[in-house]
Amino acid sequence: MSTETPVAHSEARVPFEADKGRLWLLVCLSTLMGLASIATDLYLPAFPVIAHALRADAGAMEWTVSAYLIGFCAGQLLWGPISDRIGRRAPLTVGAALFVLGSAGCALSESAAQMIAWRVVQAAGASAAFVVARAMVRDLYAGARAAQMLSTLIAVMAIGPLIGPTAGGQILALSSWRTIFWTLVGFGALALAAVKSLPETLAPAARNREGLHRALSGYAYLMRQRRILSHAGALAFFHSGMFAYIAGSPDAYIGYYHVPPQLYGLLFGLVVLGLMAANLLNARIVVRFGGARLLRLGAIGAAIAGFIVAVSASTGWGGLFGLVVPLFCYAAMTGFINANSMAGAMEHFPERAGAVSALVGAMQFGAGVISSGLVGALADGTPAPMGWVIAAAGLGAALCALALPRHAQRTGAPTS
Repeated sequence: MSTETPVAHSEARVPFEADKGRLWLLVCLSTLMGLASIATDLYLPAFPVIAHALRADAGAMEWTVSAYLIGFCAGQLLWGPISDRIGRRAPLTVGAALFVLGSAGCALSESAAQMIAWRVVQAAGASAAFVVARAMVRDLYAGARAAQMLSTLIAVMAIGPLIGPTAGGQILALSSWRTIFWTLVGFGALALAAVKSLPETLAPAARNREGLHRALSGYAYLMRQRRILSHAGALAFFHSGMFAYIAGSPDAYIGYYHVPPQLYGLLFGLVVLGLMAANLLNARIVVRFGGARLLRLGAIGAAIAGFIVAVSASTGWGGLFGLVVPLFCYAAMTGFINANSMAGAMEHFPERAGAVSALVGAMQFGAGVISSGLVGALADGTPAPMGWVIAAAGLGAALCALALPRHAQRTGAPTS
């Protein structure tokens, strides 16, 4: 028996590309989800400059990434049940406003501690957009169609990480690091304006009327669902490797291999190109092959690429090229892991789409807190700590994907 709501089931049959309103929805949701990544990607080239200006070491700067992830995790767990209860638009509005406030606070920071605190506020705002946007996709689509739409969203929002570091490097060359955060204020204001044009996708009749405290306690129930844990585990382990890359690559590229900050964005962009291409490929083939099969393929690929990253980072094999190529391959597996794991986790819980999205997202970014913290704690001036954290992450993702329940193999089959 299908657990899909009539709305989700019927909407899953509507061709997205044929509806201009849905195309605008795609653009807006991609922009909102992009708040999460651009808030980090844009300032990565400025790490050394900010550290000098705030009299902080590299470890303290990497903790600005970890603090962001902590705020992002906590925020998701709160926004998910709230959006299931009151609808999607109000949390999006408040979240975008918090993002603007946090970005302005970072721009005005005079110490690393101040920046870390404002990064938490910034993350709490970005988390609303991230978790609610994914829930809105589940409001409208189901099964393989949901995975297809999430893949398209991720591919479009990857434009931010693609141009973010390069743009950040250029801003740094023309102005100060504070201008980077004022740019984020402007981006948040655009997102806030975009929210006003979005429809409310969660009908009043479909909302969860439980009290917020009961909705939050419902996470315990969701955590007992093997389907959710397997999908969420694969995503969380994989993304712990991605955040190890985000936290460690500035020091590896700029500090160890002496790449100019303005060119760091180009190397970062090459990795993002792989991510975008794989997401677009997944969107084309997921209906045919199924999300679970592609998820396993991507996780195994991540494990292999992660091991090569670790070997190259530890031995110097291949130099800079030997590090960039396997990192490109690892990041490309995002295309087969992100959308398929999220769609698989939410598929049988449409009435709790916000909570499931929040739980999976919190695990995803919580793992990032640990991995980015490990990279900072183990920092030895070489790329090796980053490499081995990525290798462990890829292995963990593969083990979780291979542990999917047998019935999950049908996840992603066309709905009927």
